[in-house]
Amino acid sequence: MAKMNENFLNLKESYLFIEISRRIGEFSAKNPDVQLIRMGIGDVTLPLAPAVVQAGKKAFDEMGVKSTFRGYDDSGRGYDFLREAIAGYYKGFGAEIQSDEIFISDGAKSDSGNIGDIFSDDCSVIVTDPAYPVYVDSSIMGGRGVVFTDFLGSDLPEKADLIYLCSPNNPTGAVYTHEQLKKWVDYATAKNAVIIYDAAYESFITQPDKPRSIFQIEGSRNCSLEICSLSKTAGFTGTRCGYTIIPKELMLTRSDGSTASAYSVWSRRQSTKFNGVSYPVQRAAEAVFSPEGQRQIRDNIAIYQANAEIMTNTLTELGVEFSGGINSPYVWFKCPNNMDSWGFFDFFMEQANVVGTPGEGFGKNGAGWFRLTAFNTRENTQEAMKRLKNILK
Repeated sequence: MAKMNENFLNLKESYLFIEISRRIGEFSAKNPDVQLIRMGIGDVTLPLAPAVVQAGKKAFDEMGVKSTFRGYDDSGRGYDFLREAIAGYYKGFGAEIQSDEIFISDGAKSDSGNIGDIFSDDCSVIVTDPAYPVYVDSSIMGGRGVVFTDFLGSDLPEKADLIYLCSPNNPTGAVYTHEQLKKWVDYATAKNAVIIYDAAYESFITQPDKPRSIFQIEGSRNCSLEICSLSKTAGFTGTRCGYTIIPKELMLTRSDGSTASAYSVWSRRQSTKFNGVSYPVQRAAEAVFSPEGQRQIRDNIAIYQANAEIMTNTLTELGVEFSGGINSPYVWFKCPNNMDSWGFFDFFMEQANVVGTPGEGFGKNGAGWFRLTAFNTRENTQEAMKRLKNILK
């Protein structure tokens, strides 16, 4: 008899975005003529940069010629050309990593959920609340106990094995300073714990005192790995490409007290369970880090940043408490009149025809808060903020 992994029974009944989709579907069925402005799910709205498209097309042409056709990526870690481009990009903002420490993947969400494979199922997990649901759900699926703390780790437990951090934070838009991250690194070092650092939104950081990588922090190579994505950086949500960086210094403890290289264990896991990202997608990703590619994607990011500014200006005018919007595509604000976040979700959709994300879906500390995304057009963002003003009057 095949028995189920009963850890799945400990998950919440419905994943956050599935519930959002269900409520939108019910509303739209009753109001077929209403056009909703969607500012909930963090999906990009601008197309791929021309340099990226050109590189991808060229690579597909190569796949149609016998002499340049590519089969499996023999390394299983991604092609050298992309890993070297990423290492050069990191060096540009002061994070020294080696190209062979980079593992190319199909996105940050996959790696965030799969990275637990290399850790024992009795590891304790620290998650900052509110948090991206994958950190919690994948830990529960693995049978691990989860302990919650706030963004700054004000109340940290005595025991710590794995620590999920995200900066710029999803959903709150908050960003760590060097000093704040150094405290986390020191804590992880003292506890012999591993920081799993999600840097999916690093490209939105503009303030120089905010680190874009955990590897800008002294001591991090011995206690941290980093997961990143091109989804928000370069619009790869539908193209799928990301990467995980595991320093060769990072060691895991065996049951007998000896150590094993996290780099080697993850490499072994990937070679068994993952066949890599396609050659054309990796060539397209390489173009992201070219001078022309960087110029073009920065133009797109600037549009999203301008949308975020429209939202923060509106909330400031209304006197609504918020965070994010600077260094982040997300704006996180307090629901008006002490409404709960699901109640405000329904109210905002029904009265203003705007969809956001309820904070409660990101954890207990998200209760009474709401997330909006800057991934939209300027016109839609302005209209949504106009409607918000009207319903809050």
